[in-house]
Amino acid sequence: MRRKITLKQIARELDVSISTVSKALKNSEEIGLDTKEKVQAFAKLYNYKPNNVAISLKNKRTKNIGVVIPDIVHHFFTTVFRGIEQYANERGYNVIVCISDESYDKEVINMEMLSNGSVDGFIISLSAETQQKNDFNHLKEIIDQGIPLVLFDRVTDEIDCDKVVLNDREIAYEAMSKLIADGRRKIALVTTENYFNVSEKRAEGYRKALSDHGINFDDKLILQLPYKDLDEQEIVDFFDANEVDAVLCVNELFATICMGIVQKKGLKVPQDIALIGFTNGLLSKYSKPSLTAVAQHGDKMGEAAARFLIERAERETEEDRPTYHTAIIKATLIERESTNKVGSPVSSS
Repeated sequence: MRRKITLKQIARELDVSISTVSKALKNSEEIGLDTKEKVQAFAKLYNYKPNNVAISLKNKRTKNIGVVIPDIVHHFFTTVFRGIEQYANERGYNVIVCISDESYDKEVINMEMLSNGSVDGFIISLSAETQQKNDFNHLKEIIDQGIPLVLFDRVTDEIDCDKVVLNDREIAYEAMSKLIADGRRKIALVTTENYFNVSEKRAEGYRKALSDHGINFDDKLILQLPYKDLDEQEIVDFFDANEVDAVLCVNELFATICMGIVQKKGLKVPQDIALIGFTNGLLSKYSKPSLTAVAQHGDKMGEAAARFLIERAERETEEDRPTYHTAIIKATLIERESTNKVGSPVSSS
């Protein structure tokens, strides 16, 4: 079956603007007869059908925002949602949240459900399966219809839209530099699949810090874990097989699990092994010892995403070639008991 063609594809094929295609299909007098006939013939040839739901969404202000996040249990996504909701409410908007549960199909279904004219646009963090499949057609269809879309945290370069991201590479570099300054040399990275853009950026910061401080990279010190169906025995085996004096984890769940495992082995934290995890949530604050963490400031990320979305939704007209922006939120390293200089007292801050 032939894939449905979009306004953007028609415009590209005929070397005209999206606005010209849209007006030609509506038989606008602003468009010359030759151009109208050419556009209409091309659209008919490829059985173009306008997305009436999306057109309704574009032309009718609802004061509602659709948010699709991968996981509501994760502390980071909870704080992002709070930031979105607070800013949106202050501007007179309501927020409808859906959970993709890391599923591509659920992400698509959620967007279809919200695309019934009930929201003014979307704020989305991509599911694991969406990034794994590298299939963004459902997002491209929204963009092609001029519907506001903002991606945050988990984003892709294949979609032109406003984005809000963390300075993942830089903060991973900072965390590694802190461990190295404390005398750590055998530093492990506990990460997840590299199709997660955030995990890949953090791994880049890890490798660059090692290189800049004259420490050889050892791929045996990289433990890559699945985002679901985590097997703790894999982590146990990793620490049994490798001599490690510090660990950087891409999330706080990995960090707290690692801390529990090394403690069961009889090692002391941070004297024998120091640990740093991303996300400054309850697990980090109340683990024993407390975990040094990267605060991702999800509330700021949510506020920035909501601001982008509302500003674009409230524009009276949209350019044929709009300029999109990327906001970079600067993370903060919160030092706690799981790190300290080798041989120095443990901080209780």
